[in-house]
Amino acid sequence: MLSRSDLEQREDQFLAPFAMRSSRSRGRHYAETEHPYRTAYQRDRDRIIHTTAFRRLEYKTQVFVYSEGDHYRNRLTHSIEVAQIGRTLARSLGCNEDLTEAICLAHDLGHPPFGHVGEATLNELMQDYGGYDHQRQTYRIITELEQRYPDHPGLNLTYEVREGVVKHDTAYDVVDARNYCPHERGTLECQLSNLADEIAYNTSDLDDGLRSGILEPEAVCELGIARRVIESLGEGPHIDLNDAMMRHRFIRRLVGLEVTDTIQATHANLARAGVETLEDLRAYPENLADYSAEMQALNLELKQYLFTNFYRHYRVVRMATKAERLLRRLFEAYMAQPLQLPTETQRRAREYEGGLPRVICDYLAGMTDRYAMQEYRRLYDPEERA
Repeated sequence: MLSRSDLEQREDQFLAPFAMRSSRSRGRHYAETEHPYRTAYQRDRDRIIHTTAFRRLEYKTQVFVYSEGDHYRNRLTHSIEVAQIGRTLARSLGCNEDLTEAICLAHDLGHPPFGHVGEATLNELMQDYGGYDHQRQTYRIITELEQRYPDHPGLNLTYEVREGVVKHDTAYDVVDARNYCPHERGTLECQLSNLADEIAYNTSDLDDGLRSGILEPEAVCELGIARRVIESLGEGPHIDLNDAMMRHRFIRRLVGLEVTDTIQATHANLARAGVETLEDLRAYPENLADYSAEMQALNLELKQYLFTNFYRHYRVVRMATKAERLLRRLFEAYMAQPLQLPTETQRRAREYEGGLPRVICDYLAGMTDRYAMQEYRRLYDPEERA
């Protein structure tokens, strides 16, 4: 039987010198006894998976609201895909897979219903009360809102997982690392989690856009990254992305090319920077986990294409506009008459120093798409039972 000490010795033996070892963690906010056969980061991963916030991700929008179909990505499947890619990146570069996986699984816990439009709506509604950002909400969930232990709030995760959450840095994230040594680079595991997120949402959104019929296969085939994929498949110059099996091959190869490029580029960056220790990596002035310059340009073209042709497509915009109206009217209804809130939420509003607006915002942010729709009907449909 392998004990925690045995697993930590394996980390010392097999991980790269710049990787984060669980035995070197800066620890937890509240002291607790170590587990006999799980490392600190394995416990963190398991705690995240067992949260209510993690389970709710199944019915939170990635791009399509759940009612649009059963086969599109949601926040839960996205988080699982991010974790899978993150583990591959970490393993190939000699990093700590468990730490990487924990950060990946936690990174979207703070997303409200209805995706980015839900976040933008809550931020606008909360402008006079401190605003709303899903990344800060994720941090509040793991440190405050999830109540799992009688002697402290939150999950009591290790410093490095909490740091990975606050230093999650992509085009859709706002970094606020004021209490986590903002002058230090995040661990390489943290940096790889950022890239795993980007790879996952770029490739899966392209897949869902094709599956839905919103994106035109012929136009997709003209993208630089698509031409590279098609060439690597030995097909071309065009392929039929209306064919499900061909689309699966295409997306699978696209993920593979993105991951391979990230591994090779990051390895080259580490060698060029002369990074030999974790301290070297933290002291370096910029993130070393990255794509190659060529892949960065190809990904930028892909992102711009998705923004114009997918995220701004009338079907997606109609969903987003309905979601905005729904969240706005729920917020207004609770603010006008707080007694409509569940009893436990009313109690928290009386006791919480952040006040009624923040409690309402937390309540809305925790809702799934489905629950928000049901609550809207309860409040506004005279024939709906409360």
